Formats: sequence, C-alpha cells, structure tokens
Amino acid sequence: MPDDLTTPDALEVIDLPAPNDGEDGTVAIEPVANTAIARWYAVQVASSCEKKVKATLEQRAVTLGVSNRILEIEIPQTPAIKLKKDGSRQSTEEKVFPGYVLVRMVLDEDTMMAVRSTPNVINFVGAEDRRATGKARGHIKPRPLSRSEVDRIFKRAAEKKTVVKVDLAEGDQILVTAGPFKDFQGEVIEVSGERNKLKALLSIFGRETPVELEFSQISKQN
Repeated sequence: MPDDLTTPDALEVIDLPAPNDGEDGTVAIEPVANTAIARWYAVQVASSCEKKVKATLEQRAVTLGVSNRILEIEIPQTPAIKLKKDGSRQSTEEKVFPGYVLVRMVLDEDTMMAVRSTPNVINFVGAEDRRATGKARGHIKPRPLSRSEVDRIFKRAAEKKTVVKVDLAEGDQILVTAGPFKDFQGEVIEVSGERNKLKALLSIFGRETPVELEFSQISKQN
C-alpha cells in the first residue's frame, strides 16, 4: 500500500486515514487546489465474482477516465490447501472476506458511478441515508475504512497462514487410508480445519469408538 503516488492530469492524490466518524460520518477537511484524498472502501459483490469484478473495474476505470482516482483494487487472500475426496491435496487461495473487494479511491460522483455500475457489484459498504423523519432513502453512503481496519485486513493476508479446506461435514462417511486404523470405515462427528484433523466414529471390536485422524489419513466415501 504505497503512500506516495504520482497521477496524471496534475491531480495530486494523498492518503489520509478515514475519519473517526461522527453520527453523520463526515469530517472537516481544508480544501486544497488540485488535491484529492484517497481512502480504502469495501465493496460488496455477488458470490464468487470477486476476481471478475476486479478485472472489469480495472478496465472500466481506464475506459471511463477515472484510473487516476481508482488507484488499487484488492482481494485479500491467504494460501490454502483443499483436501479432495480421494485424499489428494490441491494448493489454492482462501479469500479473507468472501463477497467483498477493497478499492482505494478518491470518492466522487464519477468514481462512485464507475464502481456501482460495474457488473456483479451490489453496493458499497456504508450507512443508509435517512430522511429527517427517520425513513430510509434506500441510498448507501460509502464509509471509508479506518486505518486500523485496513492494517488489520492486510496484516491478516500477509501472515500467509495456510488454511486447510476440506470437503467434509458431520455425518459424512470416510475410509481410513493410513495409520493404525487403515481400512476402517466410519462417520465424521467433528471437523477441525484449523488443526487439519477430524473426529470419526469407527467400529472397533464391535463398538463405535471416537478416533481423531489427520485429514491426510482419510478419504471421503460417496
């Protein structure tokens, strides 16, 4: 997240942390000629469309002439390993916040329209404007992320802690493929992705016994 950027059209973009929002979410800023403020915003998108939105918005920013104000589009991710039904492992990536992309941008009418009109974008994350009567207008006012929120999100992605995704749930039938219980069959009673382990009920000497197993020691049965 570079802080110093040079942009075309003599527009100087500066980074400021988001304000400590009051009730109306506004902050007093002294106007400076040819200077704009870039902040991070969260944008909700359709399920599994994060990469598509990122690519489309990057293209649209250039086409619509706002690439000097839509500066970065990020999908924070961490490495993951997906355990397939046959016990094999596939390297992949796990989104930190599925269904959202982060956009660092100068917020104005043109950039808001560019984001909101991008296919598969639902809306900015923010507060719904309300009338004096308290009735909602149905318009979302984008809320910039605070500096601490941005730091926390990117720190989590930078930690590179591998997540294990396993296509298993309670009640699934498994076959033990390695270890002292090899060739035993059983039923999953608990899945612990953080520990790369699960618990299953195996029939041992005619009794159902809970046994803890590594993901690498089992395969899922159809």
